[in-house]
Amino acid sequence: MHDLWTNIQKELREGKDSFVIQVRDAWLNKPTLEEAVADHLLRTLAQADITEDFLHRLAGQADPAWTDSFEVDLRAYFDRDFAIQSYLEVLLLSRGFMAVSAHRLAHVLWQSGQRLSAQWINRRVAELWGIDLHPAARIGRGLVIDHGMGTVVGETSLIGDHVFLFHNVTLGGTGHAAGDRHPKVGNHVVIGTGATLLGNLHIGDHAVIAAGSVVLKDVPPNTTVAGIPAKVKGPARELQ
Repeated sequence: MHDLWTNIQKELREGKDSFVIQVRDAWLNKPTLEEAVADHLLRTLAQADITEDFLHRLAGQADPAWTDSFEVDLRAYFDRDFAIQSYLEVLLLSRGFMAVSAHRLAHVLWQSGQRLSAQWINRRVAELWGIDLHPAARIGRGLVIDHGMGTVVGETSLIGDHVFLFHNVTLGGTGHAAGDRHPKVGNHVVIGTGATLLGNLHIGDHAVIAAGSVVLKDVPPNTTVAGIPAKVKGPARELQ
């Protein structure tokens, strides 16, 4: 398998942009992609009272599997976001990639009982990138959040593998139910800008939710829905 970290190190060494030159040494001294991303993420999350050293200790206590999806996530952004020209752009500039990476740490902290720490990360992500991913939400590998701003994913949401969310998407509750109250999204689903999915509904694999739709009931696999409320419009086009 192609060594992605070697490719990125080559981008760093050959980069001529002043920004790349500024950050080059901090990235090149890391032996793996996982360590490089984790270090950059924790440095970015840090505040005066919640220091980088503290966050490194907190991450060190977490299940190390929180970094396992970094490569898949990174490749997904590079492959599916046509505005991205290099892996470095994803690593250094993508709000969605950073937010999802932070969520992966928050999620394992939440599962281990460190819920205040997990919620602090969630709040910090919202402050920095305008993305609200509840730490209890289960998110698969290869999630792409295009632009990211305004994205909200509720506590009992489930997102499968290789899902593409445009900005301002909400996976929310109806306000009329407790417990398991948020959407369950299958694999290879595309959800358009401003779409709102409410309640404990199920979105089938390879479904497409059109921009601005309000989805209140299950969507079958391989189906496109649109409208308020969303209705089936036909088979899903191959956007994935």
